[in-house]
Amino acid sequence: MQTIAEDKKTYADEMMKRFKLVDMREQYSDIIAEAEADDLDYMDFLIRLLSVEEEGKNVRRQELLLEKANFDTFTSLNDIDYSFNHTLDKEQIEELGRLHFLQLHENIIIIGPPGVGKSMIATGIGINACKEGKKVLFVNAKELVDKLYEEMTIGRLADIIEKLGKIDLLIIDELSYIKMDRERESLFFQIIRQRYEKSSLIITTNLPMGRWDELFTGQLAATAILDRLLHHCHVLSITGDSYRVKGSKLSVKNGKDI
Repeated sequence: MQTIAEDKKTYADEMMKRFKLVDMREQYSDIIAEAEADDLDYMDFLIRLLSVEEEGKNVRRQELLLEKANFDTFTSLNDIDYSFNHTLDKEQIEELGRLHFLQLHENIIIIGPPGVGKSMIATGIGINACKEGKKVLFVNAKELVDKLYEEMTIGRLADIIEKLGKIDLLIIDELSYIKMDRERESLFFQIIRQRYEKSSLIITTNLPMGRWDELFTGQLAATAILDRLLHHCHVLSITGDSYRVKGSKLSVKNGKDI
């Protein structure tokens, strides 16, 4: 037969489980002990309980957002080796990492040869956005336009356009290795137009903007897309050696494979 204290504990557990107070349910016994030891008043005790629950929910939300973002890696902006490539503008990158551009619905275009850290920078900014509770999606450019085309052919284009519209930060990686036909170009333009002055894009590419006509059906289409992208935009232009080549050279020097 349970005691009155045990009955109260069972009732409290059941109520917190019903209201999905996960962290409060796991930690309230310890918090009661802390409150007794520190002689907390009722209000301080309540605030302590609520703070524990808020912290736990924020952590779980961040984890879910990071999972759904579809990052290839989880490299942060702190992982960037600025000493290796002096064309990396540390001040600009760190400022973008503070996410003011997201609040203003601005875009970022990162241009540079393969391996210089374009995707790493985009990922680092995206991770920061997830930690601030923003919805992020990292997607390869070719995979994106092919997916849009596929959804269009089966009559579900409106659904995917609507889903993409709910993403706070869309990162389109490697807008370089494709040549779009008119249908795919039109679909890509819909995404750019949908997000114009409403939400933010990060695009990484190997091609200077003067050569974007190579991606689309011609200069007219490239200009229409660039006009919307560049109206509110930060451009990072990176040159120099590849991080991957650097790693390869080090592995040869050390007699190791990577």
